[in-house]
Amino acid sequence: MTTILFSAPYMIPSLDRFRPVFQRFGLELIVPEVEERLEEEEILAYAGEFDGVICGDDRFSRQVIEACLPRLKVISKWGTGVDSIDRQACEEHGVFLGNTPNAFTDPVSDSVLGYMLGFARQHCWMDRAMKDGVWKKIPGKALGECTLGVIGIGNVGQAVIKKARPFGMRVLGNDIREIESEFLESYQVEMMTLPELLAEADFISLNCDLNPTSRHLIAERAFSMMRPEAILINTARGPIVKEEALITALKKGLIAGAALDVYEFEPLPPDSPLRDFPQVLLAPHNANSSPRAWERVHWNTIRNLLDGLGIDYQVNERGEPI
Repeated sequence: MTTILFSAPYMIPSLDRFRPVFQRFGLELIVPEVEERLEEEEILAYAGEFDGVICGDDRFSRQVIEACLPRLKVISKWGTGVDSIDRQACEEHGVFLGNTPNAFTDPVSDSVLGYMLGFARQHCWMDRAMKDGVWKKIPGKALGECTLGVIGIGNVGQAVIKKARPFGMRVLGNDIREIESEFLESYQVEMMTLPELLAEADFISLNCDLNPTSRHLIAERAFSMMRPEAILINTARGPIVKEEALITALKKGLIAGAALDVYEFEPLPPDSPLRDFPQVLLAPHNANSSPRAWERVHWNTIRNLLDGLGIDYQVNERGEPI
């Protein structure tokens, strides 16, 4: 019997929908309890018991992957980012690694626009004041009066830019790779160094991958370069921001606020000081929320698993393997 470790937290609640598909292809499931992800020691508890994985942001380090050999054949990641999986170890040991590129571009970029509008128009703070019985006109700004800095101009970053330009925003960009000149010209993006972008942007949107060059990209030095009016928005990966430095920057008033969907440690600890700042908007790693996008990723994740196991299948009009 081929056995699958099924630990993707976005799919587990709908497992009854998918179970007949796994049964059709003779796949037995191990379904552990998962809150946000499985850590290394939690995966190691099942080492040698499964042939494939459908996972979320589980910590598949080299140690974990090698402990699961030779039985492990495929890791099918729900979503796009595979920074929690040692890709080099997968390549060395012939473990198929699948994901869904460009999975959540629309909902994540919408979230960034929502945060910018919320801060610019002060909706949350006026609502709180009104419910506290305070009639106070809190000054806001039009987005067309603001400068947006986008760090990471991949699929999501480009979508953020495309949605921001109709508001009349000035757009600054930064990336470690060269961006197509046609896109930059079409959307009037001013490419600049990171220090230049940080010094000029009212909103700083992080849309880069998590990799050795971006881990703690935004730390003490970066915050010292930002404008006191700046708002940091992170819908990418938590460790891009050094959280301790962010907390210090907020306490010292080096920046005006932040909107965070992701964190260095998830779930966000109950005692995190980030919970205490009224100028910080928090969300539980949920910027990808979209029924249509989730459905597409669900079935692509299952197809990637079957591909990695070498199982033949056909696809119906809904993208479901049959």
